Amino acid sequence: MPWNDNANPGPWGSPSGGDDKREQPRRPSGGGPRRPGGPDFNAGFEDISRRIRDLLGGGGGGGGGPPNRRVIAIGAGVVVALWAASGFYLVQPNEKAVVLTFGAYSRTQDPGLHYHLPAPIERVEKVPVTSLKRTEVGAGSGAETEGLMLTGDEQIVDIAFSVTWRIADPARYLFATRDPEYAVKAVAESAMREVVGRSELESIISQGRGQVQVQTADVIQRTLTAWGTGVSVVEVQISKATAPADVAAAFRDVQRAFQDAEALENEANGYRNRVINEAKGDAARITQAAQAYREQAVREAAGEAARFDQIYTEYRRAPGVTRDRLYIETMQRILQSSNKVIVDSKGASAPIILPPDVFRPRAQPAAAQPRVEAEPVAPAQGRAAQ
Repeated sequence: MPWNDNANPGPWGSPSGGDDKREQPRRPSGGGPRRPGGPDFNAGFEDISRRIRDLLGGGGGGGGGPPNRRVIAIGAGVVVALWAASGFYLVQPNEKAVVLTFGAYSRTQDPGLHYHLPAPIERVEKVPVTSLKRTEVGAGSGAETEGLMLTGDEQIVDIAFSVTWRIADPARYLFATRDPEYAVKAVAESAMREVVGRSELESIISQGRGQVQVQTADVIQRTLTAWGTGVSVVEVQISKATAPADVAAAFRDVQRAFQDAEALENEANGYRNRVINEAKGDAARITQAAQAYREQAVREAAGEAARFDQIYTEYRRAPGVTRDRLYIETMQRILQSSNKVIVDSKGASAPIILPPDVFRPRAQPAAAQPRVEAEPVAPAQGRAAQ
């Protein structure tokens, strides 16, 4: 017998009154057995289902009916709209966007607002093309070995340098190599070893460092371009170029010897240049003096020749007068600065007495004092010199 049969009181006993003809209690409209004295779960579930159907706009009907098709369509439309709107993307001014269609390269977009087909059809990779990247070689991990290089004169040099580069082609940068930064570092180290192997140690650590940097940058760029990496090298800068620590002391001694030799050579060159310049100056001075003397002698000879021609012309016109004039001018030129007194005693019967002032030296300029000489006069001619 069922436990809720009124004919059988069950574990809770018979209903009050014990009359079998009394009216039986009504069951909820939801059907199903009802536990005497407990909550009605079926009625609660039925009420909740009815409220949900009313909220979604569903019709009346039983509790087991299918969902409304309009609600499903609206939900699907919202999902599709959100999926389609996910294709909008913004590219910053320092970036370029690479669009991939099912993982393959499709196109490259410039900065701005763009649209691509939503995932999983297309996706976007944004690449910073204006930012400068820096790769260190010989200054990080493993620097003990990657910085040691062999020079062209069979010396060992410890070099640390950096490569500054940027992305020139985003598509090639993403797909040409698996790890572009590692590729740049490997190519940079190889290029530096090649350039150092062609150079001497002295030029690398001193005045030839700039040339080594330029040559290394050129080799790196040519190699990366041949690989199609899409990378542009900006510069290569050497931060350290010294001898290894084990031979640093001996190397410093060699450097000091080179510096001393260079100083002595510069001093010798300075002395040579000074002597040569002095000799050239003396030679030029002597040459100019000789040229001036030559010019003076030529001009004086020409003047004397012209004067002689003029005198000869006058002599041909009047020989006697010209001879007397020449004699007088010559004697005047000789005797005007001479301290001499000449007396012609021809025809004189008594001695001639001259005043003492005649024999005093004449005042001459300090720059041109004539030399006084005593000229004896022959007694046979009757001349007296005192």
